[in-house]
Amino acid sequence: MPSQVTNYKCPNCTGPLHFVGASGKLECDFCGSQFDIADFEPKMSEAEAKAQDAFQKARDREAADAGGWDASDLSGDWGADAAGMRTYSCPSCGAELICDETTAATSCPYCGNNTIVPGQFAGGLKPDLVVPFKLDKKAAMEGLKRHYKGKPFLPSSFTDGNHVQEIKGVYVPFWLFDGVADADVSFEATRSHVHTSGDYEITTTEHFRVRRAGKVAFEKVPVDGSSKMPDDLMDSIEPYDYGDLAEFTMAYLPGYLADRYDVDAKASAPRADERCTNSAVQMLSETVMGYDHVSETGRTVRLERGKVRYALMPVWLLSTKWEGKDFLFAMNGQTGKMVGDLPMSWGKFWRTFFLIAAPIAAAMAAFLYR
Repeated sequence: MPSQVTNYKCPNCTGPLHFVGASGKLECDFCGSQFDIADFEPKMSEAEAKAQDAFQKARDREAADAGGWDASDLSGDWGADAAGMRTYSCPSCGAELICDETTAATSCPYCGNNTIVPGQFAGGLKPDLVVPFKLDKKAAMEGLKRHYKGKPFLPSSFTDGNHVQEIKGVYVPFWLFDGVADADVSFEATRSHVHTSGDYEITTTEHFRVRRAGKVAFEKVPVDGSSKMPDDLMDSIEPYDYGDLAEFTMAYLPGYLADRYDVDAKASAPRADERCTNSAVQMLSETVMGYDHVSETGRTVRLERGKVRYALMPVWLLSTKWEGKDFLFAMNGQTGKMVGDLPMSWGKFWRTFFLIAAPIAAAMAAFLYR
């Protein structure tokens, strides 16, 4: 990501200027010229405006370069909405969150840090689409409790604490890729038959070379644009129902945080390519039927890369610490699907193991030594 740097140059020799406290003026390191701040301020403002314009254009060019995918429709124009937004930055994990001015944030939803620094909203791409939250915080709390159930080795102390109150609603940034995969896949397949001949049982195995080819169109293949959000969690709470996709407006933000993307479309493109390729191959392989065993022997996949859209997806997050370890849970804010790793009580595990193993060992001993 480009960094914005503004250098002020001497009008006489173009050397760098710096402020000297003793004289209270801007002085040139090369020719020694001095300038009053009041006289130079209009020139400084003009230079600042030019630098800001160049900085924004550089960000727009970077965002539009999406590794061959068409990102021309992505826009950084927030319009009047920008005035009603604020940001929060977490000094612990680096998360940068945006929200409307009425939403207060007291802790980071990713690492649980209670000190996050408010700031002024500035720039970045505006989302094209959003899937609004359907489930509220109460539903998220109940979903987490259901996630605990049926886990016999979960430590009792983990559920006794006030962990559920740390759930926060966050819109997670996603890039949605459209495209077409033109795939040609080869397989080796076998089919066996067994028959008897006299006293012998004979197995005959037939070998086949199978080929499948075709074009598969993809629309809105999701890749999350947040480095703080583990990819396996985001993949696990999919799919989202795109029937609820709506054009983004600030009306969906009050009461929720939105994670600003820090993995741009270009950096996300390889994952989109991989998902499109693997899905196309999987769809073709599912048409190879009637065999006992099928294995892929080769593939050629050509991607026709289409549009990229920037969307926000609803996620309820729980971050908590237990015995010095961090645990992050995620629930799909639209469908209610909950995922996340749980700690294991090794005491419960070994007690259960010995309760099962002891009778088995006793039975085996009795059988061996009878």
